[in-house]
Formats: sequence, C-alpha cells, structure tokens
Amino acid sequence: MSTTANAARTSLVDYRKDGGVAVLTLNDPPANTYTHEMMRDLDECIIKARFDPEVYVILITGQGEKFFCAGANINMLQTVDPYFKYFFCLHANETLIRLEQTPKLVIAAINGHCVGGGLEIAMAADVRIARKDAGKTGLPEVALGVLPGTGGTQRLARLIGKAKAIELMVTGETFGFEKALELGIINKIEDADYTKFMANVMEYAKQFCPPNKAAKAVGNIKRSVQSGAEVPFSESLAIERELQQLLFQSEDAKEGLTAYVEKRKANFKAK
Repeated sequence: MSTTANAARTSLVDYRKDGGVAVLTLNDPPANTYTHEMMRDLDECIIKARFDPEVYVILITGQGEKFFCAGANINMLQTVDPYFKYFFCLHANETLIRLEQTPKLVIAAINGHCVGGGLEIAMAADVRIARKDAGKTGLPEVALGVLPGTGGTQRLARLIGKAKAIELMVTGETFGFEKALELGIINKIEDADYTKFMANVMEYAKQFCPPNKAAKAVGNIKRSVQSGAEVPFSESLAIERELQQLLFQSEDAKEGLTAYVEKRKANFKAK
C-alpha cells in the first residue's frame, strides 16, 4: 500500500484522553474484528499512550454495544497466504506483549461479545471488566481447525491453570461473563446499561491516576508481576527490589510516607 493510501485510510482504533486515562476503542463494525491494519493502529496507540507523561491508565474497549471484539477477521485470513499469516500473528503477539509490558495499568472494558482473538486482546490487559449479560466469551478457534494464536494458549493457562485452559480450548466452548468471572478470566461485572457501564469503568480507571494513587507505584507493581512471573524466583525478587528502589527515590513515596505520619490523605503527583 502506498504512503498516500496509508495516509488516507481511516484509523481502526480511536484514541482519546479523558483526564489521565487513554481510551483506545477498536472500531471496525459490526464485530470489531481485527486485521493487520487494526493491529498496526493498536500498536501505534499503545506507543502513543506509553510516551505521554500525562497518561497513567490505558483503557481498551470496542465500538458500540454488541462487540468488544470477535477476533481476527476471517475474510482476511481466507485471502492471504501462510507467509503473511505467520507475520500477522508475530506482529499481533509483539503488539500485545508491548501492551502487557507497558508500565501503566491496562483495563479492558468488555462491552459486548469477546471471543477468540478478542479475548486474547483482553487477556493482555491487567484488569478485565465485563458488562453484565452483554455477550459471550471463550476461545473457539478449534472449530476453525486452528489454535488461539495471539497468546491465547499461554495467557489463558497462566490465568486459570493448564488443565482447565486446555479443556476450554479443545472443546471450543463459549460462555457468559458470569462463568468467566467464576473461572478468574475476568475481574468483575458491571451494570448492563451501556452508558452507565462505560461511566463506571472510567470512574474505576481514574482511581489509579494522581492525585488518588501513586501512578509510578501502580506501574511498577504491574512491571514486577509481569516480568517476575516469567523468570526464576530469585531473579523475580531482584526485579522487585530494583523497582522498589526506584520508588523509594520518588517524590510520591516521600509524600505517601509523610501523609501517613501526618494522618492525612496523600496528594500524589506521579513524580
């Protein structure tokens, strides 16, 4: 595709800021399925939020009330060759790893159906909040003769354990958000009204922004868990110590300790 054509193409991921929250909206109706173009747009938005010192939380959702994301675009997969499919999956993996490793809290606002690759995107977030009775979730790729290839086999096993993860993926079962909550795939379920749901999730997200929370501490807690979970225990403790030392040197740590001694609410500045 030429540079001119790229410049003219409408972004498939909308980006806006609401206070200290960057809101990334997957926008390709009716089902917000993703193509390589959408993943490139998502990658760009993640990097934009990373580099913005006034963004403390990233919120990902889908356009409309019916779908968060129904996964990879099947029509696209039917028209490209295996070589392209391999690098499509590789780039999607890299994008979600970048999201997962960004030292800012990531919240998935699951506004509707969240299946296949849509759930794979959501699992790369740190917190998943679903709208009550708004749809189904699961990894049904086996019905297409393939596996969940955007990190699904690995992240689901880490979330709920190997045995249950394998069972869900080989049966291809899709299920409601209540079961997903019981399994530990999502963190909480919010009000079914779409407008109220989004308002509640935004309110939840803003609690992690200054002056309410020390955003550096939130980000370093995430980094310690995400990086530490992938290395031996002794090395994970080393990661934890180094991140803690960085926080000890921060203005927010000084403010937090001082506020505690003075019996007042801390006023954090993300510094």
